[in-house]
Amino acid sequence: MKVYPAAVAVLFAAGAPCAALTAFVPSGARSTPPFAASSARLSAHAGAETKEWAAGAVEFATPERYTIDHPSNNVPPHIAELVGRGLHLKEDHPIGIIRAKIQEYFAGLDDDFTVFDAEDPIVTTTQCFDDLRIPPEHPGRSPSDTYYITDETLLRTHTSAHQSQHLREGHECFLCTGDVYRRDEIDASHYPAFHQLEGVKLFDEDELKVQDLDHDEWIESGQCKMIGDDLKKTLEGLMDHLFGPCEKRWADDYFPFTEPSFEMEIMYEGEWLEVLGCGVVHTEVLSNVNMPERHGWAFGLGLERLAMILFKIPDIRLFWTDDERFSSQFKAGDITTFEPYSKYPPVFKDIAFWTPEGYVENDFFELARGVAGDLVERIECTDEFTNPKTGKSSKCYRIAYRSMDRSLTNEEINELQDNLRDRSAELELEVR
Repeated sequence: MKVYPAAVAVLFAAGAPCAALTAFVPSGARSTPPFAASSARLSAHAGAETKEWAAGAVEFATPERYTIDHPSNNVPPHIAELVGRGLHLKEDHPIGIIRAKIQEYFAGLDDDFTVFDAEDPIVTTTQCFDDLRIPPEHPGRSPSDTYYITDETLLRTHTSAHQSQHLREGHECFLCTGDVYRRDEIDASHYPAFHQLEGVKLFDEDELKVQDLDHDEWIESGQCKMIGDDLKKTLEGLMDHLFGPCEKRWADDYFPFTEPSFEMEIMYEGEWLEVLGCGVVHTEVLSNVNMPERHGWAFGLGLERLAMILFKIPDIRLFWTDDERFSSQFKAGDITTFEPYSKYPPVFKDIAFWTPEGYVENDFFELARGVAGDLVERIECTDEFTNPKTGKSSKCYRIAYRSMDRSLTNEEINELQDNLRDRSAELELEVR
């Protein structure tokens, strides 16, 4: 069992680039693919290390680390307060239960996987984007999608933001789990903080016996196919471990950091569900870590998505609640059906405004979260039009406010709605 001190993660985050899997995670419940300030060889004793891992995450629960005075900083207080909660490290939390079951599966394989579970969530743009072949113009790098600390540092948008670091350190077979942050729409399956788990495995050079091949020759080679087949076999076994024997199907996909790339769907309770993305690690990603001669596979999945399916949890906000009516329903190692306890009705309010040029919905969604927090259950656009005379565009949104703990009054929601209307001017929105 290898355990690294938690403090080491702070040094890692300062400059090590990464290889990445951000798009591996299905868009629905991107819970929505960090690693760990501590790490441990997967074994029957891995669960015993959870408390030690959790202790390493405590230092990150410091909101002022993420809301510094910098012109590029766009981390709001309600996001900063979520960092360091370590839900994936709690043995009796649905996120922690799913993580443990995945690690249990990989502990039973022949390969020697190392686990990383609690690294610093602040990473560099090099780590999060550049080393993963994500170009500067990619929309995922926009402040409307990403929470920036400074021009060059941010809250990681995927667990892959530490991957190259571990490859450089000599790790060739590892799992990475952690909380990630991304601006997103507002509904029952999307939340700006969620959890990802990904895996990486490199193959022995002598086993592959790859000769000098150009790009196209490598993609068509038998060795590349062998890696892809090993990946699919491994992940099919994982799905059977989590869901029981189930029907699966594969489709070709595209990710900038793997080639070829695939997505997996499973048949569960009568419908096909997208569960993960994966692929053969792109040769350029490995060249970025001075391993141009090596080859392997990588995958990423969202823990919230799997937990919502397996525990039948209807609202992603529930994962972050401290309500004992939620937490008391779960036990380490067990997958049980969640019993809803909130029957409180929603309160609906509409807001309409003229939008400026360059308007991005995520900015408005983030503003609404900042005003009303988790009381905002859903925001959907109900109408939009462009005035033919002025050329100005208008949007109307319906906001559903609902508490999972109590009934809301019209008076308090009116106050929140008025606040939202007033603050809309911050985005140059002209409320109608």
